[in-house]
Amino acid sequence: MKYLGFAAGFLSVSAVAAAADTRELTVYTYDSFVADWGPGPKIEAAFEATCDCDLKFVGVEDGAALLARVRLEGERSEADVVLGLDTNLMAAATETGLFAPSGVEAAYDLPVEWADPVFVPYDWGYFAFVHDKGLEPPANFRALGESEVSIVIQDPRSSTPGLGLLMWVKAAHGDDAPAIWEELADNIVTVTKGWSEAYGLFLEGEADMVLSYTTSPAYHLIAEEDAGKAAAVFDEGHYMQVEVAALMETSDTPDLGREFLQFLVSDAAQSILPTTNWMYPAVMPEGGLPDGFGQLVTPEDALLFPPEEAAAIRDEALDEWLRALSR
Repeated sequence: MKYLGFAAGFLSVSAVAAAADTRELTVYTYDSFVADWGPGPKIEAAFEATCDCDLKFVGVEDGAALLARVRLEGERSEADVVLGLDTNLMAAATETGLFAPSGVEAAYDLPVEWADPVFVPYDWGYFAFVHDKGLEPPANFRALGESEVSIVIQDPRSSTPGLGLLMWVKAAHGDDAPAIWEELADNIVTVTKGWSEAYGLFLEGEADMVLSYTTSPAYHLIAEEDAGKAAAVFDEGHYMQVEVAALMETSDTPDLGREFLQFLVSDAAQSILPTTNWMYPAVMPEGGLPDGFGQLVTPEDALLFPPEEAAAIRDEALDEWLRALSR
């Protein structure tokens, strides 16, 4: 009995020692990424199968709130990697001085040239209003503002889609953006903090359309075999979103962080993203895109401000939006 007791004790100490030796990586990201139906669980399992480590995702609302969180925590942050910013937030993220070069090398399939040494793109898409096919959608923002069509959008102060909508209106209408927002104010049913809440309200029938992506109908087609959803095509073009991840300068495990970022653009990870995050991959998987993606609309005109330009007009665009919605 003494021997068995000693053996059990030895195994227990060994297990503790092994656990202590396991490398850990903490990744801050947005809530929908870590949802059961999101890419987080599959990405975590696939990476842990290669890294001999423990990957921990921490959901922090939406993308803009994510940057606010790490900015507040600063060098005290427990995050090793931040995943879920986009080109509209890159300049503000750079100003924090919290992010380090990634060292990632990849042959990207992006609609824009990419040479940034810090931020690693992992997927992209076009913003669009999603609706039931029974609705005759407006053809542009002016027609939407003149219509009775109701919409749910996201708050640009907490959500990257919400901020993307500000940039979309600004890119399409420039100095006329304030007038566009005044016309749209009556169409807005509510403004949510993040994408998940907005899309949920749309699915519950609270609005005719929701701000999302041209790729969102692929979810209904592939996961639900439902062809009843579509993305409205606006003739003034569609603003793009390129989502990025970056290594924290303060990470205790920078090598593991860079290993994860390189994994994020690998075929193993990129093949997961189209049918979990429902966006286009940053690097085309060897097997290509699922069949449902061939039925999606592709905007004729793509709009995107470079990071520095987006940062320069953000405050002005936000003021225009707030003034219109406060009346």
